[in-house]
Amino acid sequence: MAGEPGELAPLEAGLERSRGGFMSRLRGLLGGSRVPAEAWQEVEEALIAGDVGAGLAMDVVERAQARAARAAGGDAVTAVRDELAALLHEAPPPERPLGRPGSPRIILVVGVNGTGKTTTIGKLAHLERAAGRRVILAAADTFRAAAVEQLRVWATRTGSEVVAHAAGADPAAVVYDALAAAIARGAETVIVDTAGRLHTRTNLMDELTKIRRIVNRRLPEAQPETLFVLDATTGQNGLAQAEAFHAAVGLTGIVLTKLDSTSRGGIVFAIADRLRLPVVDVGVGERATDLVPFDADAFVAALFAPAGAAA
Repeated sequence: MAGEPGELAPLEAGLERSRGGFMSRLRGLLGGSRVPAEAWQEVEEALIAGDVGAGLAMDVVERAQARAARAAGGDAVTAVRDELAALLHEAPPPERPLGRPGSPRIILVVGVNGTGKTTTIGKLAHLERAAGRRVILAAADTFRAAAVEQLRVWATRTGSEVVAHAAGADPAAVVYDALAAAIARGAETVIVDTAGRLHTRTNLMDELTKIRRIVNRRLPEAQPETLFVLDATTGQNGLAQAEAFHAAVGLTGIVLTKLDSTSRGGIVFAIADRLRLPVVDVGVGERATDLVPFDADAFVAALFAPAGAAA
């Protein structure tokens, strides 16, 4: 993704902190043509510091050592990079089905408080509108007083429409009405904003399950995306949250936000290994255009580029 002359591409720019953080140490350790056996322990520690996770870091180092030993010249950088890339390719590719005639595309956006969920919805709406699709935002976060107003702001910015009920209303009823409105108005996409909730709150997790049932009942042939918004700065804690949501509602993908705010971008590899879910988009800023479709090879290339490298 080319930026303006002299600018970093969006993904590469978003990974600048990670390249100057744990990746800087990793590049230093792997800089020689061969890595001494005792230095591989430090490589493992660098990966752990980047939120790859202890067990996975150990596996990556073990496989990379074997790969480097087999390769002509024993290039350790290439060995580690190839092992990390292989992890991302093991996750299933994202499925992003469009709606059928008379049946809109449905995107359920879920997550805990403070991860950037509503901002992500605005960015998704921007992408859909840029593709020429009519968008309805379902304000199913009826618990937080400012949630509907935030959604209306994004609707105005993106030229989308909002379906909302009074504060405290049944979120499932909001979703039902949004689907009905989309069918009546010929909207191609419905994006559902759900209340931010802790994965330990059983009643709120049950509410998500109820919303899924409403979608299935209203549009039984629909294939909704259920995207979990994971804050990259939360590291390994975010994985436990995502696992609980996946068990409750069956996630189809991860949107990784605030990637530009962390020096530990290795969380992407932990997601692929532990959740076996695709990262579909990454947030690299606050603007409507700062949501980048995730590409595994581009991510690894950007991560291994020298800090401060231009696109």
